[in-house]
Amino acid sequence: MPFRFLYSRGNFFVKSAPFSVCLAGLLLVGCAGTPPIENRAGLQVVRTSSLPAPTRADLSAGDRPYLIGPFDKLTIDVFGIEDLSKKVQADASGRISVPLIGALEAAGRTPSELADEIAKRLRGRFVRDPQVTVNLEETVSQVITVDGEVKKPGLYPVIGRMTLLRAVATADGATDLARLDDVVVFRNVDGQRYAAVYNVKAIRRGVYDDPEVYANDLVMVGTSGRAQLLKNTIAVGPALLTPLIYLLGR
Repeated sequence: MPFRFLYSRGNFFVKSAPFSVCLAGLLLVGCAGTPPIENRAGLQVVRTSSLPAPTRADLSAGDRPYLIGPFDKLTIDVFGIEDLSKKVQADASGRISVPLIGALEAAGRTPSELADEIAKRLRGRFVRDPQVTVNLEETVSQVITVDGEVKKPGLYPVIGRMTLLRAVATADGATDLARLDDVVVFRNVDGQRYAAVYNVKAIRRGVYDDPEVYANDLVMVGTSGRAQLLKNTIAVGPALLTPLIYLLGR
């Protein structure tokens, strides 16, 4: 399978399919000044400035706003009807059981969408005008993986907006051996595999914005094997002034 990538320089990403052409282009950019990107044979300039955000399907059970996933714990409250108010946990297929209604598909819905569906099924048949709220108690489906040179590698829940700096902080910060100019975020977007190299020191100094991370992202900090493998494969230095975004292919 051809190795493909997007290389960021300023507000442009250079897209190409053959690995040899891509690597040569990268080395020319890094070592030979700033020749016109548009004039290089076989390269297509894509005007963009950030790692693409995953689609709703990519997250499978998570988005902004939050989507319920398998094994998530929820609180259902039907105003004024205590017997219908309860805590539930979605099963492996993302379904829950609600009194009077029975089994109900929860996965892929936001809490408010699930509340509307419960109210719809109760209305008229069991309750004249049900007022239903659904709140998330605990998530195990919407997580990011933080690995490499952090103090507590592992899986961490993503509820609301999460950024790269927050993700590293959630893992109790970087170790003394971490290379913060070489932090890689892996992501699947609409069937494509991306990798982005960030310089956390530059982000902290305000050189460029702290990027968002999403459920199912993999954050590799510093000298971790996979981050080093990526760096060795594409033969580029750290992202000093702007992120380096690579399209790894389908």
